[in-house]
Amino acid sequence: MTDVAIRSELDADGILLLTIDVPGLGMNVITPEVTRDLAAAIERLRTDPDVKGAVLTSGKKSGFMAGADLKGMGALFGGAAPAADDGKSKLAKLFDAVFGLNKLLRDLETCGKPVAAAVNGLALGGGLEFILACHYRVIADNPKITLGLPEVMVGLFPGAGGTQRLPRLMGVQPALMYLLQGKNMSPAEAKGFGVVQEIAPADEVVDRAKAWVKANPAGGVQPWDQKGFKFPGGVGGFNPAFAQTFVAGTAMTAKSTSNNMNAPKAILSAVYEGAQLPMDTAIRVESKYFAKVVADPQAGNMIRSLFVSKQAAEKGARRPKDVAPMPTKKIAMLGAGLMGAGVAMVTAQAGIDVVLLDRDLAAAEKGKQYTADRLAKKRMDPAKAQAILDRIHPTSDYADLAGCDLIIEAVFESREIKADVTKATEAVVGADTFFGSNTSTLPITGLAKAWSKPENFIGIHFFSPVEKMPLVEIIVGKETGPAAIAKALDYVAAIRKTPIVVNDSRGFYTSRCFGTYVQEGLALLGEGTNPALIENIGKQMGMPVGPLAVNDEVGLDLSYKVGQQTRADLGDAYKPGPADGVITKMHELGRQGRKNAKGFYVYPDDGGKKYLWPDLVATVAGGLAEEQPSADAVKERLLYRQLVECARCFGEGVLETPEDGDLGAIFGWGFLPFSGGPFSHMDTVGIANVVAILERLAETHGERFTPPQLLLEMAAAGETFYGRARMKAAA
Repeated sequence: MTDVAIRSELDADGILLLTIDVPGLGMNVITPEVTRDLAAAIERLRTDPDVKGAVLTSGKKSGFMAGADLKGMGALFGGAAPAADDGKSKLAKLFDAVFGLNKLLRDLETCGKPVAAAVNGLALGGGLEFILACHYRVIADNPKITLGLPEVMVGLFPGAGGTQRLPRLMGVQPALMYLLQGKNMSPAEAKGFGVVQEIAPADEVVDRAKAWVKANPAGGVQPWDQKGFKFPGGVGGFNPAFAQTFVAGTAMTAKSTSNNMNAPKAILSAVYEGAQLPMDTAIRVESKYFAKVVADPQAGNMIRSLFVSKQAAEKGARRPKDVAPMPTKKIAMLGAGLMGAGVAMVTAQAGIDVVLLDRDLAAAEKGKQYTADRLAKKRMDPAKAQAILDRIHPTSDYADLAGCDLIIEAVFESREIKADVTKATEAVVGADTFFGSNTSTLPITGLAKAWSKPENFIGIHFFSPVEKMPLVEIIVGKETGPAAIAKALDYVAAIRKTPIVVNDSRGFYTSRCFGTYVQEGLALLGEGTNPALIENIGKQMGMPVGPLAVNDEVGLDLSYKVGQQTRADLGDAYKPGPADGVITKMHELGRQGRKNAKGFYVYPDDGGKKYLWPDLVATVAGGLAEEQPSADAVKERLLYRQLVECARCFGEGVLETPEDGDLGAIFGWGFLPFSGGPFSHMDTVGIANVVAILERLAETHGERFTPPQLLLEMAAAGETFYGRARMKAAA
């Protein structure tokens, strides 16, 4: 006998209580068992004269429902569909597969009997679509409960009536705000918009829902199925507000996504068409667009990276299995600058004590003030804010580090300075303590020489601003032991960040690969390319900012010093790149970036909007090139320079899994989130095609584009990165 996902209980009033409680899961999601049990319940509602109505609720304390089981839907992504040979096209079969849930919820709301939802916690995605198909909705009086349709965040959109019911309840314009942005609403907001009808104490939601069903025996008809229904705000091509909403919405969506994402465009189309049609036709329109989105690899790539791989990483996918839990109770943060202060803040917020050390007490106190200032902006409860601040202990005395079980270093990016603070720390805490360096470029194996037990030395690379950036890159040196890896990953889990694990190299993975985006932008600039073209294409292709702007933010002086350190470390093996001359020239001119208000951009003293330095091209390239590259050519260089470096990292063993590569790229430097990451992108384009483009670019622009041997072998064998990973896991 199969497990029951929805329990049924008929009371004396003939009201059927349907309690969703998926076995073995902490949160309800839509599984085949849920749809099977709901279909059976609908049939009973429709045919059993003893059943007068129903109440749908959850048996989980965690909430009502979190939506569809995206892992279970994996077979559909990329256009896969049931294999039955019924003469239908592939897309038609896919439509049938995705329309099933949509039709089921339509059957629920047209069963002829009143159905109320008793919502005891969050209802997201398909969970919200379940309750929208009910005729009455009661929600618990808890401001922490959220309702929303966040599917667009992972490349999908609501495919079970969400794009049709939400606009019919609240109007097209406000509904699009939630659909296109994946925003959540509170119970109060939901009631104000008419998404729910009643807010009640948590222990009364089921009774209130039952009371409505009992009092409304003829209430089993949705507003949009009643004669004379009027769409809130009006619809139709001749309705000025409706037309203006889509004119503006289309333009705003194109601007915010650079037309790179499929789901937002599909949402606009589904809402525009469906709003002007009867519900039975409208949900078919929705499923048509949903099938098209699912058929494109983009959705599957985004879901794999932004949902499946991210969750796996956060649950310890890369943690050594045979090491017992290693909770962190007290850390030492060496360096109270921007990075160290940010690490101290997120650590204290996680309930862990922090000793914040800097060269003098004033600098350490300034680092603590960083947390105080940001908590004040959050308008946090003063007692809670003070509790966080009380966990941060500023000092300039190494003796205060005694008792710390994890050290994190974030001092100046100099091997000598790092070695000095490492040795001074070991003298107090001993070499058995775990030491993590936040270096962004220097190899961990070399830095570990300053610690007596290199097996306890590891890289813990944060991204700035720490409190906002979700990724932490764990770097394993040649002698780093499994206990250090487990310690670092347990700490990252405690501060609720997403980890990736990479092996040692100069720049590791994220800094090394992200640097190529900046360097190629500088190479283009050095050739006389219009800097506005470089910056605009960088953003249009899906990067957060242009390569020149991000270099200004990081600091041109830092880029220069890192380059000098790399040149010194590598000696004769160092190969100058086309970006070197640009950075050297800017260094000679004293242009450091935002920090001194002059870099590739000018930062007005009055706080006005920054603008590109008018003399930039003339200064570093002698003027604009007579023939400017096309937008596609600039995009190709900025993109494929990153892709080839990512592939090299994989081939050299810096990366061990494509999942780490995709997560690190998206969450570390903002690489094209809609692509699923560089390895998903290369798999989608086809490795043979990637190799052909790289070979052409290498012939024209130099060996930095030369495809590594790994790509050549994969192209010849018709392999993909994720295919290789699956084969390795199965071996």
